[in-house]
Amino acid sequence: MALEGSARATVGVASAATFLSLIVFTSPLAILPATASALGSGPEGQAWILSSMSIGLGIALLASGAVADELGRRRALVLGSAVLAVASVLCALAPTTAVLVAGRILAGVGGAALIAAGLGLIGHTFPAGSPEARRASGMWGASLGAGIAVGPLLATGATSLGGWAASFWVEAVLAVALAFASRFLLAESRAEHPRPVDVPGVVLFAAAIGALLTGLVEARTGPTRPPVIVLVLGGLALLGIWFAVERRRPAPMIDPGLFRSPPFLAATIGAFATGAGIIATSSFLLTVMSRGLGAPPVLGAVVLLAWSGTGVVTSLLARRLPTSWSGRLQLSAGLVVVAVGQLLLLGATPGSSLWRYVPGLLVAGVTSGVVNSALGREAVASAPPGRAAMGSGANNTARYVGSAIGTTVVAVIATRPGLPAGPTGLLQGFDTAVLVATAFTLIGAIAVFACRPRRSSRTAAVTSRPTG
Repeated sequence: MALEGSARATVGVASAATFLSLIVFTSPLAILPATASALGSGPEGQAWILSSMSIGLGIALLASGAVADELGRRRALVLGSAVLAVASVLCALAPTTAVLVAGRILAGVGGAALIAAGLGLIGHTFPAGSPEARRASGMWGASLGAGIAVGPLLATGATSLGGWAASFWVEAVLAVALAFASRFLLAESRAEHPRPVDVPGVVLFAAAIGALLTGLVEARTGPTRPPVIVLVLGGLALLGIWFAVERRRPAPMIDPGLFRSPPFLAATIGAFATGAGIIATSSFLLTVMSRGLGAPPVLGAVVLLAWSGTGVVTSLLARRLPTSWSGRLQLSAGLVVVAVGQLLLLGATPGSSLWRYVPGLLVAGVTSGVVNSALGREAVASAPPGRAAMGSGANNTARYVGSAIGTTVVAVIATRPGLPAGPTGLLQGFDTAVLVATAFTLIGAIAVFACRPRRSSRTAAVTSRPTG
């Protein structure tokens, strides 16, 4: 019974950590006009406010997972919570857009530790493939959707009561509470065979992702400007150098050979497609509902519940799917249905009702929950034994890098020059952007389905052995 209670605490705290990280990630989406007005943020500043946490997440997720496996997953959760609390206070007190952006990047670093270590704890506690692991991954997937659902609602509610900074104070209090819960409710766990932290790998990867994502954010205000091209190409070059260095390291932060593993590759592609597809679409949809259809922020957040709230329910129900349905099948089929939901978002005009987006969001939400649950489970199951947090970090890095790329692409296409002025142009641009984001989703579904598991050499040897 003690073990059962400990397992419940692990799932509860790990899910709460992801829930809080997604609240912090999504809350500025709904209060951007109020924040921009208070700080005097122009279009470029607003782009940075929306994207800055993605930079922190992208930089730190993979490193956080590797470090958590070595130094302790509970310790990583406590430290991540502390960093998130400090970052939230910095955001609440920010006198300028630059300080707020710095706080949001720091919040991404703290959130990265929470997500990677939390899912790593689940992977350590529950054997891969067991019914308990399916239930735990379902709860973790539900916390992902719940955070996306609650973030905008919390932000709009807190802003109406205490101004634009109020939601950051609430997030700081929640982060402190999570730190105490992690410290006193969880047992420490780490990799069975600890390895030294790969400092060169951590530094190179952070520099590469930082440059790439900074270039993407800057691309929103002009994708062909020289600084944008230099940053993006520089980031890609550093990624190539990082990959080459990791192949020669005795204890790399992530073994490059994992990308030859079909289950790991399928989970990574599925996460990237989720970020570049439905997360990017829904992130910009709040802006479309506000500026294209004139909806109050809180009403837009309620409509978005049709996707995020439905995803919570289906994440919890995903454990009831037949065990014969592989993670690869759930991911590929789920992404196809998500793409159908994205296509149902097309066709709005300035006179459309806000509720016309609900059917598409519901369809996308039905399988978004299944996809989130499968991603959490496959990220851990496809990682080497004892490296669950590293698997989580790699998977979520793909998700949020995909989200940063997809959101930038959607924003640039939806607001490109040459469109009609006002709401009509924004809605027309959004339709084109949705088609591109849907293509990301469908390409991801096809690529995941193509990641067929290979027969192991042992299996091949047994089946080819003479039986006479």
